[in-house]
Amino acid sequence: MSETRSIFSGAGAPYADSDGALPQGPYASAGPVVFAPALRERILDVVITRGGTVESRHRVHAAVVDANGTLLEGARDPHTETWWRSCAKPFQVMPLVRSGGMERLGWGVSQLALACASHGGEPEHVAIAESMLAGIGLEEGDLACGAHEPLSLRGARLLRESGDRLTRLHNNCSGKHAAMLARAVLLGEPTSGYEQASHAVQRAALETVAVWAGMPPEQIGLAVDGCGVPVFSLPLANMALSYARLAHASTHGDEASRRILQAMTSHPFLVGGSDRFDTRLMEAVGSNVVCKVGAEGVHTFAIIDRGIGFALKVEDGSQRAQFVAVLAMLAEYDGLPSPLPESLREVAVRVVRNTRGEQVGEVFVSTAPLGAYGRA
Repeated sequence: MSETRSIFSGAGAPYADSDGALPQGPYASAGPVVFAPALRERILDVVITRGGTVESRHRVHAAVVDANGTLLEGARDPHTETWWRSCAKPFQVMPLVRSGGMERLGWGVSQLALACASHGGEPEHVAIAESMLAGIGLEEGDLACGAHEPLSLRGARLLRESGDRLTRLHNNCSGKHAAMLARAVLLGEPTSGYEQASHAVQRAALETVAVWAGMPPEQIGLAVDGCGVPVFSLPLANMALSYARLAHASTHGDEASRRILQAMTSHPFLVGGSDRFDTRLMEAVGSNVVCKVGAEGVHTFAIIDRGIGFALKVEDGSQRAQFVAVLAMLAEYDGLPSPLPESLREVAVRVVRNTRGEQVGEVFVSTAPLGAYGRA
């Protein structure tokens, strides 16, 4: 277990930039975290049956960590290193929040929620992203992300019915990109090339991720994400630690952490969309769980009042297994309401049907101690 430090004194006030350097929050002096062996180890897989026989198996790696750096649980390999994808968004926007940039821009919780979002490209999302750009004198063409079909069914349908063209504002990361452009403007840095790893905006994002994940920046892998900005590679345990720390800090005086989580949990529709999993989950549990999807089977989430962070990776990247596994882990730690709302029940209790609508199998989580298989 890592050393526990008293780090929250004086953490509530906004921070100011100083010569381009930005304080990284209450964990800036905590140093790298070295995890002790997990207190519990097991297998956590999602299996699909047909006629009572397992037809497919999705291997799931996961880590559960508290804010002190205790690895509470590991599934398969909790130190698996993978790309964090969109789960990193709360930390990518943190330099803007911590520097007082939100106040200087006149932005509120809606803009902050969209900056953390993988949104569905619905009209409400597009309008906020467009207004964020307009407020800093920029427009859609300044976004480095490409255009893609809205991720939500409602967003795609409304776009078709409107006859409007598909734009970069429909990209699920347009809010994150608008916030990055705003950060560049406030720093007096060029907006052109803001997506490059060498840009001041991206350097600050890397440093922030490193601090909250308990890692030296040079140990974090870098590549290009689907939206064009740097993406970070790190172990699942460190991903879980960052969310545990974010949750704990938000309830222990760190104003930037509190504002980020409050924006996400109070505006779940902006974080996802009308038919998006993170939105359904946060609407169902109220303000005590923050949940953020990433591409290729990565998910990071936290139970806020307990300061427990979770990270999982479905080895084959399957989303069909991803959401079932998230719910199973939250249920294990009493993070879900009982009874489960209908909006989540259809995700947690999945059946396989044929073209006639008949149930022919199931999708469920299989758990067992390491070295054994069994159905929970």
